[in-house]
Amino acid sequence: MPHRFHRLLTAVVVPIMLAATAAGCGRDSGSTPTPDSASGKKLSPLTVGWVVDPSWAQVPVADALGFFKEQGLTVKIVPFPTGAQALESLNGGAIDVATAGDVPTSAAILKNPAIRVIADGAIWHEGRFAARRSVGINSIADLAGRKVAVPLGSSAHYFASKFLAEAGVKANLVQTGPAEMTTAISRRDVDAVAVFQPALAKVIAELGDDGVQLQGKEKYFQHSLYLTRSEVVDSKPAELSALMKALGQADKPLANGEERAVSALARATTLDLALTKALVPEFSFETRLGPELASDLRSRAAWAQSIDRIPAGQEIPDYGRYIVSTFVGAARP
Repeated sequence: MPHRFHRLLTAVVVPIMLAATAAGCGRDSGSTPTPDSASGKKLSPLTVGWVVDPSWAQVPVADALGFFKEQGLTVKIVPFPTGAQALESLNGGAIDVATAGDVPTSAAILKNPAIRVIADGAIWHEGRFAARRSVGINSIADLAGRKVAVPLGSSAHYFASKFLAEAGVKANLVQTGPAEMTTAISRRDVDAVAVFQPALAKVIAELGDDGVQLQGKEKYFQHSLYLTRSEVVDSKPAELSALMKALGQADKPLANGEERAVSALARATTLDLALTKALVPEFSFETRLGPELASDLRSRAAWAQSIDRIPAGQEIPDYGRYIVSTFVGAARP
């Protein structure tokens, strides 16, 4: 297979074994330093923690389409089920770059000020509930008192809380991992789910004609971030620039829904090809750093503080201090 994703040492692999199995075999382009295509200098390998989610589709697409190789870069890709787990690995120094949504990122920076945001790869604007129509759910108001599966502390938790509050509704949010969502809804342990892709697409497929999808009046725009540590910024600037160039090259084939890009994503996420084609248009793929990011991270942190996931006395910083625009400036191919 064209993707042979590397696994970390046993201590890191155990918590993410499910995701590693789901992601399948990946490609290792080797560990020997390769020449920088622009300068001729040798580039050290980068280890990228990839959340198995179309939000960061550029990673498997750049790998499959040879963009990393074009930039003279060796990338080892390690799969994770959630951004929170990828960030833990980044904090521990096991990986050089992690992918994570805006909500876990806002909290992670408070715990480790050495984290740096180096790119926003995609905006997902289709966060929504998936529910079972046959139990009487046809609107967000009908979720009152219902059990809703959600990965607590995640971007899905954020939009679920946002939509419920907007409707003046209180539901019973039940901690459920992305890989457990389909089982939870099929066994009727819960009446609805709030989760990101591709778990959401799998739940919708499981529900079939009995499914209903519910979105709030004000959409949630999730930032799909690429993160590193300050020491990596200092020690591997050429490698990070090459990474951003390769990811930027993957933007266009994804935005255009090219068969080669969609097929690479389907293989990496183990999603049905037709299902993958249907969900790719939900994302706006563009490797960038927008002016709204710092304030959006602050709003996510304020929300987390309001539900006691961040201590009440914790000072929420100016997130602009943790955003490094040096590398994304070279992202356009």
